[in-house]
Amino acid sequence: MTDNDTDGMLQRWATVQARIAAACKRADRDPAEVTVVAVAKGFGPEAVEQAARCGIRVIGENRVQEARQKQAVCSTELEWHFIGHLQSNKARDAVRLFSMIHSVDSAELMERLDRESGEAGRRFQILLQVNVSGERSKFGMKPADMEPVMARASGCSNLEVCGLMTVPPFDPDPEASRPFFRALRALRDSMGIGGLGLSMGMSGDFEVAVEEGARWIRIGRGIFGDRPRKVKPDRAQVPGLEGGET
Repeated sequence: MTDNDTDGMLQRWATVQARIAAACKRADRDPAEVTVVAVAKGFGPEAVEQAARCGIRVIGENRVQEARQKQAVCSTELEWHFIGHLQSNKARDAVRLFSMIHSVDSAELMERLDRESGEAGRRFQILLQVNVSGERSKFGMKPADMEPVMARASGCSNLEVCGLMTVPPFDPDPEASRPFFRALRALRDSMGIGGLGLSMGMSGDFEVAVEEGARWIRIGRGIFGDRPRKVKPDRAQVPGLEGGET
């Protein structure tokens, strides 16, 4: 990364920290209670290394293979969290690459991770993803399913359920996310598991999430800037694409 890139990330990171501190003050919280997961999807290992030099210690990834490639070349010791949709056939790799998965969206996946963690000889941390909005396009378990899932989790000796995660419907107004963040917190409290953390809030609404009790916030653009655009090939130079073929 260039010096300008470095300065830009430092400025963005300082802004994020200041906004977290202000949100914590409004909510009478300690900023130390909030962990920023810097979402590096689409950015190369050099951006991850730069984030580490800025003082960031937790990196979030949406894809197992992308994380593997970055970890192979990143020299800085970091904590890696998986935040995307995890297919069960990637569970074996995931428990070896990450320290936490935020997006466990079924009891079956949870139990698969338990088996894989046992084979890897480690105790693994997970968050259960809840679809509090009820959107069909969103992954996550129904709120009504959480008590039986937690009962099944008690039989997973190689897992530690550390909290709940949700993704609210997209809306440019951060306040539109507040009811969904409150719903996740209320669900946790109603189940008598108030000690568990909440993973909620992204670049556009993390201050609201902090006010509503988030322990983890997932920030990509707010730290790394706009994601690099993929360069599309010249259709005239790619076999099979001449003449407008798709």
